[in-house]
Amino acid sequence: MHAKRDLSDHAKQLALGLFGDRGHRVSAVILLQAQKSYWNGVDFDKPSPFGGLHCASLFGITEIVNCLVEMEGCDINQMDFTGNTPLHWAAQNGHEEVVKALLGRDGISPDKPDNFGQMPLHNAAGRGYEGVVKILLGRCGADPDKPDNNGRTPLWWAASNGCEGVMKLLLELDVNPDKPDNSGQTPLNWAAWSGHEAAVKILLGRGDVIPDRPDDDGKTPLWCAVDNGHQGVAKILLGRDDVNPDKPDSIGRTPLFIAACSGHEGLVEMLLVRGVSPDTPNINGRTALYLAAWNGREGVVKVLLRRDDVNPNRLDKDGRTPLDRATERGHQGVMALLQPPESAALAFHKS
Repeated sequence: MHAKRDLSDHAKQLALGLFGDRGHRVSAVILLQAQKSYWNGVDFDKPSPFGGLHCASLFGITEIVNCLVEMEGCDINQMDFTGNTPLHWAAQNGHEEVVKALLGRDGISPDKPDNFGQMPLHNAAGRGYEGVVKILLGRCGADPDKPDNNGRTPLWWAASNGCEGVMKLLLELDVNPDKPDNSGQTPLNWAAWSGHEAAVKILLGRGDVIPDRPDDDGKTPLWCAVDNGHQGVAKILLGRDDVNPDKPDSIGRTPLFIAACSGHEGLVEMLLVRGVSPDTPNINGRTALYLAAWNGREGVVKVLLRRDDVNPNRLDKDGRTPLDRATERGHQGVMALLQPPESAALAFHKS
């Protein structure tokens, strides 16, 4: 980092002495070891190339990069222990000048995938580096719709991280905005899951995006938004006539059930306003009220009990009521809400 701040001749000499060492184990590896959970499956103890060019590209030291690429034997496309090339490191850290310098060299492979099948374009798109994305799309003609090993395109990564600027750039090209990954999850699914309202609006503004498309587990974008408590995204989706607010996932859990279990009162109210039946049971005979009571969600229980079309004494297939489940779990607040009026009065007099 000192080399980046001070590029005097002396600093360059010191930096080149370090970065030009082809022992392939420069100290930057130590920095990456702190992120072992991210580099899943990487053996940090196994000798593998992480040379000076990788390090200079990672930190964005353009003058050192320009010096190193001129050195005899420099492999500009060399992959390190993560499968990243110097271009990958520059792209995923937003170093535009380094990206330009590397792309200006003969023999550069701009679309070379890493261990996860991700190109430099995936790396830049998922981090919102619009300048780098423009360079990669313009100078090397990177494929804007190429999936990685998990079937995730640059647009998928941009949407999942709420990178609206990059999304707009990619959507101007010949990309499929509704392309699912290997789990059936589309860019809209993940934008909704992550709560990125602006990204959701961008995708819904397209005529070729299905707003109610489920993934392989039957989870729609609305389901994903509700599961994570993203009221803003849910409001956007519920405002559309082509979104089914009561669509269950593959094991029968509707958005209302998920909201009730998690205690998302606002989402429960939004779903009820949209016309979702509050007392429809699942295959086990359990209603939203039952699930809210079982999980001690007092706020949701209050919301549901205000409805005339909710039966607080409805039995599940095991013959248990919401009050039975709340009592079993010791949820005192819920028990008080569900207790019949005469029982509550009797309890008051006894006290």
